[in-house]
Amino acid sequence: TVDVSKLDKLEEDVVVTLCFLEKYFPPSFFDIMVYLVVHLVREFCLCGLVYFRWMYPFERDMKVLKGHVQNYTRPEGCIAEQYTAKEAVQFCTEHLSNVSTVGVPSSQKMGVSKPLSSCTVSLVDRDWLNQAHLYVLENTEEVLPYIEEHMIHIKTTYPKFRKRTKWLQDKHNSTFIQWLRFKVQSELEENNHGVSENLRWLAAGPNMAVPLYRNYLIK
Repeated sequence: TVDVSKLDKLEEDVVVTLCFLEKYFPPSFFDIMVYLVVHLVREFCLCGLVYFRWMYPFERDMKVLKGHVQNYTRPEGCIAEQYTAKEAVQFCTEHLSNVSTVGVPSSQKMGVSKPLSSCTVSLVDRDWLNQAHLYVLENTEEVLPYIEEHMIHIKTTYPKFRKRTKWLQDKHNSTFIQWLRFKVQSELEENNHGVSENLRWLAAGPNMAVPLYRNYLIK
């Protein structure tokens, strides 16, 4: 909602604000878009709310229609043909979703996922694997106390770098995985110490050997 009684005051404040900005910013900052703010209040009084008259949705739709053109000698025909195909697909999606298919195997209907080709084992790059492993650890709530403990450990071990945030973060990223593995292992040797099964697997890390399939049915 807009309080009409405050529009005149808003227009005056805009002018004063721009005058203050001219004291601190160079002249190159004040292009036509900056000075356009002066006219916004008057434009609102004359034309009303913006969303009743703006053209951005139509311009975006025109961009989509222009993307349908494949034959530049017949742009109108391309747009009409692609738009008709889009409407037909949308109709099928909305109105034929519950129709039983013909010739589709029952395993696909039941939502069974399975490989369609033989498996080959590939070794993942160690750096990529560590990045993925670290991302999972830092986004797991159960690991957050260990992250804080590791940061304290780094600051204690390297007191000269306590205030260098970038260095501390890089050191944490490069040593946390190995540190967590030894930390969890030591806690397991002390009568489990409340280490969950999930944390044990997270500390052990993923396997570098990854099975690959050329074709896989996902349902």
